[in-house]
Amino acid sequence: MKLILTQPVTGLGVAGDVVDVKDGYARNYLLPRKLGTAWTKGGQKQVDAIIAGRDARSHKSEDEAKVAKATLEGSSITVSARAGQGGRLFGAVTAADIADAIAAAGGPQVDKRRIEVPTPIRNVGEHKAHIRLHDDVAADVNVVVQEA
Repeated sequence: MKLILTQPVTGLGVAGDVVDVKDGYARNYLLPRKLGTAWTKGGQKQVDAIIAGRDARSHKSEDEAKVAKATLEGSSITVSARAGQGGRLFGAVTAADIADAIAAAGGPQVDKRRIEVPTPIRNVGEHKAHIRLHDDVAADVNVVVQEA
């Protein structure tokens, strides 16, 4: 089944890509989560709009993204969150929280949709986050969660 991805899917593609996947994967995973829409001949306008939006949110050039990567990987991001006994958070630290912390620390502007957290951050301590700055440039960031 051919689909137009509306969100980035790890291992499959980024928003605006036209991909061919198995019917069950499309019906049971991608379509219910609004990660893709069915491909049609008239879908080229939709693909163009998705690509234009993605380009507007990403860093303009690869050199700019490399500078941002050097800035991000050289420092750790500190996020404060309410926690209970044993350092367990009330809720979780989201990608939006990480993006706000980067901006507050004076780092580069990062879109929250480009931040990937491998496991939900629900404890106080040090965690890893992966930020896709450009199609060819990504940064791994240390996120330190402190009790507020």
